[in-house]
Amino acid sequence: MSGIAIIEKYFPHLSAKQKQRFEALLPLYQEWNAKINVISRKDMDEFYTHHVLHSLGIAKVLMFEPMTMVLDVGTGGGFPGIPLAILQENVEFHLIDSVGKKIKVVEAVVRALELDNVQFRQIRAEQVENGMYDFILSRGVTQADVFYDWVKNKFSKNQYNKLPNGILHLKGGDLTEELAKLKRKYKIFNLADFFQEPFFETKKVVYIPRF
Repeated sequence: MSGIAIIEKYFPHLSAKQKQRFEALLPLYQEWNAKINVISRKDMDEFYTHHVLHSLGIAKVLMFEPMTMVLDVGTGGGFPGIPLAILQENVEFHLIDSVGKKIKVVEAVVRALELDNVQFRQIRAEQVENGMYDFILSRGVTQADVFYDWVKNKFSKNQYNKLPNGILHLKGGDLTEELAKLKRKYKIFNLADFFQEPFFETKKVVYIPRF
């Protein structure tokens, strides 16, 4: 199964506009990846599975309520934030990365798709204003305990969602040692419970409540 067919397999109720935006992602990233290498060449062959559907794994764990404020830290070329923003048009996504050329790619994709619910900025997580966000996302950014220290003061006290405000990490592999260092409550969601493809056998979403 190729292209956005794999997205429609798991998210069958996409609007025409959402389908169009998902379809536009691959040529946009092919164009920009030729200039600025934000995705490995090998991964481009599995773009919709390894990047788009992987990002949307967060939506299988939690569909954010309208007006939720979400921060994507270390977004790279825009994952998981951009696919989630296409899926959830009434949620506000802020995408940040410390590397300027990566944010340049994010800016180009956001503008090309006319994603009004996405803001972007070159900034480190520690510099982001405190008390702003309901959920903070990351995909493979540093160890969970280090990440928590970066963002622990960034959460809003407002609660709109089925899960209390917190972190949603996309992670892979054996997390036993990493999560032992966290010394906080957490819950693991296995993406293999939602997606059948072999790529997801070791992929997880780790949810860490703000308290």
